Amino acid sequence: MEENLKIPNHVAIILDGNGRWAKAKGMPRNYGHMQGAKTVEVICEEAYRMGIQYLTVYAFSTENWNRPQDEVDALMKLLRNYMKTCLKTAEKNRMCVRVLGDKTRLDEDIRTRIAELEEATKNNDGLHFQIAINYGGRDEIVRAVKKLSAKVQSGEVDPAGITADTLEGYLDTAGIPDPDLLIRTCNEQRISNFLLWQLAYTEFYFTPVPWPDFTKEELIKAVEAYNHRDRRYGGLKEE
Repeated sequence: MEENLKIPNHVAIILDGNGRWAKAKGMPRNYGHMQGAKTVEVICEEAYRMGIQYLTVYAFSTENWNRPQDEVDALMKLLRNYMKTCLKTAEKNRMCVRVLGDKTRLDEDIRTRIAELEEATKNNDGLHFQIAINYGGRDEIVRAVKKLSAKVQSGEVDPAGITADTLEGYLDTAGIPDPDLLIRTCNEQRISNFLLWQLAYTEFYFTPVPWPDFTKEELIKAVEAYNHRDRRYGGLKEE
């Protein structure tokens, strides 16, 4: 059945349920985050095997800083380790990695690792993998507007000529196509400030499965559901 599927070019995922999954097993929330990071590795490989070209995951939001300090610290430690793992995976799978979000709030060593990871993988021709860290959709748009305003102020950009495409060029996702499919795990059904601009015409798929239990089979189910949607873009159905 997989062979007949129309594969979305870009899939975005809100990785939900790590903490609840761990709690249900009588384990600390951080155990869930560790398992969730392993699931990301697996899904990166499976997505690319299926023919998905772009995969974007929501790892840490601008609101996540409000979590208990020990959980934030553990997430940052996990992030440090993940950057190392990701570099090895990227080398093996020729993955091109990009981090979305406001990096200025992250510790200097994490920012350095991100820069090294992006630089080392920028010419890779495998899966384009975007990780959203300290990311918020509204924050991204505000940052883009500030950059664009500075260009207007300096006379480099004529405000009369600003279009949606102009603003897109200042977003964290500049040069990346909009997602065709958004998956959110663990039964939550909201966007949670993720890719607000980019999700304008994206199909949404919600599953009760918590992220650590998300498998290749669950990804196929999401793509099958996507295949049953009418992609209209505000006009006639695609023939």
